[in-house]
Amino acid sequence: MLQSTQLLQAGSVIMSLIAGCALIVLRIRAGRKPTTLRKIIMPPIGMATGFIMFALPAMHIPWVWGLSAWGTGVLIFAFPLVVTTRLERRQADIYVIRSKAFIFIMASLLLIRLGLHSVVEKYMTVPQTAALFFLLAFGMIVPWRLAMVSEYIRLRGSGLQEEEQMEEAAGQGEKPVQRLI
Repeated sequence: MLQSTQLLQAGSVIMSLIAGCALIVLRIRAGRKPTTLRKIIMPPIGMATGFIMFALPAMHIPWVWGLSAWGTGVLIFAFPLVVTTRLERRQADIYVIRSKAFIFIMASLLLIRLGLHSVVEKYMTVPQTAALFFLLAFGMIVPWRLAMVSEYIRLRGSGLQEEEQMEEAAGQGEKPVQRLI
């Protein structure tokens, strides 16, 4: 029995590492293409379907644990993502710009998660651990994406104002001036 538990834990760590590395690669590649409001809001919406797991009795956890995991994601893990992710307007498109520290932060979050995972698994079942880390991840992604939505709407609005000013100037026979900001 001990060997199968160790094998399960090793498999969990390997899958987490693969998923974490894949996420980092996808986030880096996403910065090469313009983003849309849909691309920003779909990950949390898609992830929200995971709440169905709590219908299974094996996934049940005390409310205090769930709120603590979610709060940890919101208050601790979301902050570095919100701070290091910004949006930039390039002509008509908006791009996600990541700081140079983004890869380091994502790798650090992955290592912290893996370290906490092995500690938490000592005190609860694997399904309960999965439920806790799902709530932590959901608590992390929602504020991050809400910050991105806010900035996207701000940039989209400022871009519309600039376009209106350029059209107005062109309609009056003036040469339109485009700002480089």
